[in-house]
Amino acid sequence: MLKGDTQEMGKMFERTMLSKYGPSALAEHFMLMDTICDATQERQDALYEITDDKSIDLMIVVGGFNSSNTSHLQEIAEHKGIPSFWVDSAARIDVAGNKLLHKTGWGELKETTNWLGDGPVTIGITSGASTPDRAIEEVLDKVFRIKDPAFAGIAPKQCAAVAVPEDEEEE
Repeated sequence: MLKGDTQEMGKMFERTMLSKYGPSALAEHFMLMDTICDATQERQDALYEITDDKSIDLMIVVGGFNSSNTSHLQEIAEHKGIPSFWVDSAARIDVAGNKLLHKTGWGELKETTNWLGDGPVTIGITSGASTPDRAIEEVLDKVFRIKDPAFAGIAPKQCAAVAVPEDEEEE
């Protein structure tokens, strides 16, 4: 269930308890606790915005198959009618065969062949709140390799050395 759905149900229960017990006794019969993290809500809001973009050809959702929050991201894309592929790791992507083992929003594990067709494609990508950046990078690396077999990866960015302050002498 999305955060907005949860809040809507909470308000409905609050109105019901208010009607039944009145304003003076409401606190004895109703309490709403917001337990959905901000990162989850931000991802859901961003995905609604991304999926409104008509130039998006497909979505990739990266995150654990046991993550309720990630499953909701997949559902959002599916409900918007955008082909969406939920993977828990880059290991689900077969570069040589252009195949992908992915999960649907309703829990079915599917294999899709030729999921990245020829020619340009605009891909939206999102991930569950606890998905490591490295997992997303590895998925993108495989996508780039399917589209361009000569792709050699993204060169690491050269950064200046970090200056570490010397310990102050103890007195």
